[in-house]
Amino acid sequence: MKKHNGMRPHDILILLKIAAKGTQSWYMKDLSAELEISASEVSDSINRSVFAGLLAQDKTRLMHSALLEFLEHGLRYVFPQQPGALVRGLPTAHSAAPLNDLIQSEEPYVWPYGKGSVRGQAIEPLHPKVPEACLKDPDFYALVALCDALRVGRTRERQLAAQELKKRIC
Repeated sequence: MKKHNGMRPHDILILLKIAAKGTQSWYMKDLSAELEISASEVSDSINRSVFAGLLAQDKTRLMHSALLEFLEHGLRYVFPQQPGALVRGLPTAHSAAPLNDLIQSEEPYVWPYGKGSVRGQAIEPLHPKVPEACLKDPDFYALVALCDALRVGRTRERQLAAQELKKRIC
């Protein structure tokens, strides 16, 4: 096994994709295709997640409470983000479901995406292929948007995002 050099942003996406699948079985090649991340990167990511205690040693089961704890308390410090310039894109954080029903804001946050329909402040996604992957899987989209709310949100937004993540992951 390669030396562990810390988590990478796409590690979070892979864990969220596994969480979005729920009890459905999955293969690394499927994760690779669905997220448009190379198979070797998915394999390395799985190994890093096992080392970090976010996946069980059998590499198939999420450690739900550990993942939730990391997302809630560490994500915004490990992968910080600040809203950027106004761009067209795909809504995220409090501007996307499920938080957009709970929080009203005049400042939408979006991932820059040429085919997007909303103009708002840019939030760099954890991986460049996030918008395409999210459009294919609404459950995954909700999880990633909630994680962005943890990364860039104010206290209330972070609390609501943590509650929603707990419902969906645990």
